[in-house]
Amino acid sequence: MRVVAMPADALPRSSDPSASAPSTRPAGDTLVIHEIYRSIQGETSFAGRPCTLIRLSACNLRCSWCDTPAAFHGGLRMARAEVVSQALAFGTPLVLVTGGEPLLQAAALPLLQDLCDAGKTVLLETSGERDISGVDARVYRIVDIKPPGSGESHRNRWQNLAHLSRRDQLKFVLLDRADYEWARDVITRESLTTRAGEVLLGCVHGQLDPRELVAWTLEDGLDVRVQIQLHKYIWGADAQGV
Repeated sequence: MRVVAMPADALPRSSDPSASAPSTRPAGDTLVIHEIYRSIQGETSFAGRPCTLIRLSACNLRCSWCDTPAAFHGGLRMARAEVVSQALAFGTPLVLVTGGEPLLQAAALPLLQDLCDAGKTVLLETSGERDISGVDARVYRIVDIKPPGSGESHRNRWQNLAHLSRRDQLKFVLLDRADYEWARDVITRESLTTRAGEVLLGCVHGQLDPRELVAWTLEDGLDVRVQIQLHKYIWGADAQGV
């Protein structure tokens, strides 16, 4: 399934990034969905595993390297129960809720709980700008920390670090050497490898050579997981819904 319809109550188009968030948050029983589909998980420690992806519409950030701008606007408003039903129909043990920024929609929290109650291993990908403290404790929270090259490092919610558990994973997407050095310093200063179960370093696809990133982490002795976006190497950088 790939949802791309624009119903009357879909999110507005605007040049202002903050306007892409719902002006009136949907009630707890509906969400605005960009797409739901089955694939493999492309990143994190779960990379390569069969996974159902639920991509919610809207994002209030504009990272310089964003690869899913199609999810900024539009989408189809669906009942939460229908979202759960369609996701479970794919039959994968793993379900990822992503975006856009899923935590912009109030119904994302009960959606995550519903998926956990259904016995799924549930992942949440979030920009790190939203408060993660209300997310069901059974969820694996994949939390971005935005380096300067993203253009959004001033939006990092550092208070989220206090809510992390060893279940969670922190992700840095790096544009260049300057981003790497910034990330290295943050990892060391904030003792991130002891706060989260995984610290993930990845490259902006086509901009930073993963071989360089590996060399830097080995030289500095960082206890991190270097990752690539597996789906981009399988289907290509511009493929969507895979």
